[in-house]
Amino acid sequence: MLIVFILFGMVVGAVVGSFMGLVLIRLPDGRPLVMDRSSCDTCDKELQPIELVPVLSWVIQGGKCRECGSAIDRWQLAAEVGGALIGAVSVWLSWFPVWAMMLGWQLLLLAMLDLRHMWLPRQLSALLGASGALFALVMGYWANDPMVLVQSMVGGVFGFTALWMLGQGYLMWRGQEGLGGGDPPLMGAIGLWLGPLGAIHTLLVASLAGLAVAGVLWRAGREIRPDTMLPLGTLLALAAWPVFLWQAI
Repeated sequence: MLIVFILFGMVVGAVVGSFMGLVLIRLPDGRPLVMDRSSCDTCDKELQPIELVPVLSWVIQGGKCRECGSAIDRWQLAAEVGGALIGAVSVWLSWFPVWAMMLGWQLLLLAMLDLRHMWLPRQLSALLGASGALFALVMGYWANDPMVLVQSMVGGVFGFTALWMLGQGYLMWRGQEGLGGGDPPLMGAIGLWLGPLGAIHTLLVASLAGLAVAGVLWRAGREIRPDTMLPLGTLLALAAWPVFLWQAI
């Protein structure tokens, strides 16, 4: 029976991932997300239902538009596969699969936006924070423990403040911005989901991941300097979801 639920989570996740891929491609350009027909980004051909099946359509078509033969954005496939994996793993490992999916999908979209565009939309971070506060409220009511909500609020304040102070300290030290403006709000939203201890773990894991990425780039021959830009939001998002799953076990 568990296998059935995992497969169901995977299918739902792929569908959600398909929409996230749409958001990833269209949101930075200010294009409509839900009131516009799905079409090829190159030839503008309206896509048929058979061409909109997550993952399978990309594989069957060889990653190309059937009309003009242009390559379909690989980020679309990445979003669909990532969404499917989050759905499957949430059902498999989490006691709160719906909440784990909700958090994972939002973090995946933010991670991809920062990785591709170096952009963390404040409205998406606000939505992540609001859903985190709702999660704490529901969990606190279910456990009859108001401290769950208190810890969520403390985590949100701590997460935002920690990165904001780090950014201000770097600015005073180096005389230039060291963090993107969207990083503190994202960390604050993560803190609302994970609480102060989870926020600390997320910062630690993201920092170690950043050092690993810098090491790989250095070994590949890229010069690493104090002003070398890394997508911190991506690292925070990718670190936060495993921390949530670990806390929920």
